[in-house]
Amino acid sequence: MTMTDPKRLFDCLELNLDREHLPDMLAGKEDGKYRAFPTAEVAETIEKLSTGLLKLGVSGGERTIEGIEKVAVVAKNRPEWIMLDLAVQRSGAVLAPIYPTISVNELEFILNDSQVKIIFVNDEELFHKVLSIKDRVPSLRDIFTFEHVVGARHWKELLCKPAAEDTEKLAKIRQSIAPDDLATIIYTSGTTGTPKGVMLSHHNILSNVKSCQPCLPQGKLRVLSFLPLNHIYERMLTYLYLYNGCAIYYAESMDTIGDNLKEVKPHMFVTVPRLLEKVYDRIMHKGAELTGVKKKLFFWAHDLAARFEINKSMGAWYNFQLALANKLIFSKWREALGNNIECIASGGAACQVRLIRIFTAAGIPILEGYGLTETSPVISVNRLQLEDRHFGTVGPLIPGIEVKIAEDGEILAKGPNVMMGYYKRPDLTSEAITDGWFHTGDIGEFVDGKYLKITDRKKELFKTSGGKYVAPLAIESKLTESPYIEQIMVVGPERKFVGALIVPAFPRLKEWAAQHSVTATANEDLILDPKVLAFYREIIDSYNKYFGHTEQVKRFELLPAEWTVATGEMTPKLSLRRRVVAEKFHKAIEKIYHE
Repeated sequence: MTMTDPKRLFDCLELNLDREHLPDMLAGKEDGKYRAFPTAEVAETIEKLSTGLLKLGVSGGERTIEGIEKVAVVAKNRPEWIMLDLAVQRSGAVLAPIYPTISVNELEFILNDSQVKIIFVNDEELFHKVLSIKDRVPSLRDIFTFEHVVGARHWKELLCKPAAEDTEKLAKIRQSIAPDDLATIIYTSGTTGTPKGVMLSHHNILSNVKSCQPCLPQGKLRVLSFLPLNHIYERMLTYLYLYNGCAIYYAESMDTIGDNLKEVKPHMFVTVPRLLEKVYDRIMHKGAELTGVKKKLFFWAHDLAARFEINKSMGAWYNFQLALANKLIFSKWREALGNNIECIASGGAACQVRLIRIFTAAGIPILEGYGLTETSPVISVNRLQLEDRHFGTVGPLIPGIEVKIAEDGEILAKGPNVMMGYYKRPDLTSEAITDGWFHTGDIGEFVDGKYLKITDRKKELFKTSGGKYVAPLAIESKLTESPYIEQIMVVGPERKFVGALIVPAFPRLKEWAAQHSVTATANEDLILDPKVLAFYREIIDSYNKYFGHTEQVKRFELLPAEWTVATGEMTPKLSLRRRVVAEKFHKAIEKIYHE
């Protein structure tokens, strides 16, 4: 049978079997080198794993949301992750992916909530994490590991050559799976409260794949995957890569992305703004270390790029200068990314417009998009085509999606990508979806009637004690344009004025301190130094001119350490957990408002 129009996610595998096979359909690092899995081997492994799951007693059971069996995975991105995903789907079960950095309490909640029978983990550390709560999860029968771990069952034990009856049984299961059947439950880590299980069907995700497909580069591309596959963003893109016949290479870790880009030389990848900011900061740091003519050239090119516009003539002289800057300076930026990049898709949080402008001018188009787990995820995205790109927006809607702006400014979305609902939470589902319209919780508007622009999170808007509304996101986004501000959280609900908690960009600050006779070197001492505090007051004042009087940051506190996933202030997709920061740094906030 030739597969032309997949209806279920696992049909994307058939698509790859019907076309010219790839020598590197999936590739991951083993013993320091990339190990490529050809198309035929991927398909054979998935078939053997489906059979092993079947023999283990994993099957679809009843084709109801409660009846379908659940399998969990807690692992980093690797070829085995996606092979497991497709094998679980083909066996009729459902995958519930979990972030490797999850707390033990949340892990226990998710496994019990979804009644997981089998879990696959990455390594020894995660094996022991699951083992520590196994007695409190009655449904959990087996734990398998991707790495070899003493005392644990290795995933390859499940690989089983199918007999004729197995093949027949698996074929019947596949035929019984409808496009509207549940494909996955994704628990949103969220910035507050208990995790919610977002139920997405095959049709939800595949509709998003097909709508996003024309928005990205075409052809047989090589891509690098490093954002967590547990999140729908990277996962949907993975199905899109499979749909397009791309070769998918997995980065070893977030720390090795720079090296992996040079090794893989990908044509595209997806990222979150936080990582783009770090890349940009590294580039600027190297530029600052240059001397003489080289330094002048670097900053001349950078300033040119900062003025770049799309869909607007910048004049022949500007274009000539930019072409020269591309040859002399920006070619080195592209080399650092592997020299093949056709575009980078950014999502998950707001990206600084300045960064998008500079990278795009440097021949590295950043396509910012927007969506949520509940919308599978994409609602809108800037396209490669210039007429469908607009700086400062998240682009036009993708085909098949409707959006309307509610009276209070909230973005409401409707379409085939809107989730089935929250698992076991009809109350939350009815709150989130009314008459088919999903309430995103984001505030936005349309620019030129075509491009969606996000202005803030509804729940993050706050009122000062004077009754004035403040949108923190816009203030934070502007202030992080300063090379001396690593992270910031605007505070001030029910207070007299707007304040801010600021994590300085310490490598930059230390260079400044050395040049300005500041003797302190430790972070804790630097943030108390009067010269440093006066310097940050100048920075804040220079940006305050962009805001109305009630939005201006009047007072601030500097903090000595970066907010991270490990320390709990950031979600795994690098969004700020405002409630956690507010609780953790309660004393610093009180100090801001202490008369």
